[in-house]
Amino acid sequence: MNSRGAWEEFFDSHAERYEENPFTKHTSEEVDFFLDLFPLQPGSSILDMGCGTGRHAIELTKRGFDVVGVDRSAKMLEVATRNALRAEVSLELVHADARTADLGKSFDAALCLCEGGVGLIERGEDAEKHDGAIFATIARHLKPGAPFLLTALNGYSIIRQMKDEHTIEGRFDPETMLASYQDEWDLPEGTKLMTITERLFIAPEVVRMLREAGFEVLHVYGGTAGHWARRPLSLDEVEAMFVCRRAG
Repeated sequence: MNSRGAWEEFFDSHAERYEENPFTKHTSEEVDFFLDLFPLQPGSSILDMGCGTGRHAIELTKRGFDVVGVDRSAKMLEVATRNALRAEVSLELVHADARTADLGKSFDAALCLCEGGVGLIERGEDAEKHDGAIFATIARHLKPGAPFLLTALNGYSIIRQMKDEHTIEGRFDPETMLASYQDEWDLPEGTKLMTITERLFIAPEVVRMLREAGFEVLHVYGGTAGHWARRPLSLDEVEAMFVCRRAG
């Protein structure tokens, strides 16, 4: 494990209230959609990278799948453990960095949802290397032809909000597509001022990185929580969805 960064500290502090966020209220429907895309047989092994409080992992386990959840936040995993006990399911939860995790096994499918590590960079970190390492880790743990579902930040949405004064103020660099700014987040525990550093990846860039990691990208859809469907990505929605398979 690397030393704790700002994002790990944030999710540790937010873990107990995480599932009060509105975007967490569509777990069953999201799992329905995942299994409609990829009709896996019960008993199939699934990797949930960036599993957080375990909501997708637990729902999949309830439906007869063998799930391993990985997350860098120990506190999120503590909540996931309690949730699994409450749901009376058994799943393996691993405290690890998605860029370097080595689970010693291969999986029949994987998912990485709601910015499960992807896009969560620290100041000065190379975003392409960061996200590329996560994609490579997931690919390394998948059997050839195994499906993978990713939702990640939609760079189009944030770019469309940028103005020339943001460039002048140093909040956005159009040469590097890096945004650095402070934002007020309305969280269940109250308003929190967040310092955000992010590389604004648009869909073709994410597709390229996925292909370089060893994936075939089948579709790019809109990934807004509560509105998952086989539909085009809207420019203004927060997340994009990438429907993939491990090549080979």
